[in-house]
Amino acid sequence: MSVPRFKRGVKFRFDAVREAWVLLAPEKLFMPDEIAVEILKLVDGVRSLDAIIDDLAARFDAPRDLIATDVGAVLQDLSARGAVAL
Repeated sequence: MSVPRFKRGVKFRFDAVREAWVLLAPEKLFMPDEIAVEILKLVDGVRSLDAIIDDLAARFDAPRDLIATDVGAVLQDLSARGAVAL
């Protein structure tokens, strides 16, 4: 069971100056879109990928397979960029 987590030195926070959520990595800044923000809010290093998908599917009353596709795409992209470990 995959448990996504932020890699060492990566922080996800609300930036008051930009009035937006940002993902800060060493020498990198990511500005996630609204979908990515909702996913990243659930990445805590404890919750499994399945639990994140289930939470979002229930909260947004959306088909689980659609949510799973979005979550997988966002986390794979951030993993390839060195921000998230899967």
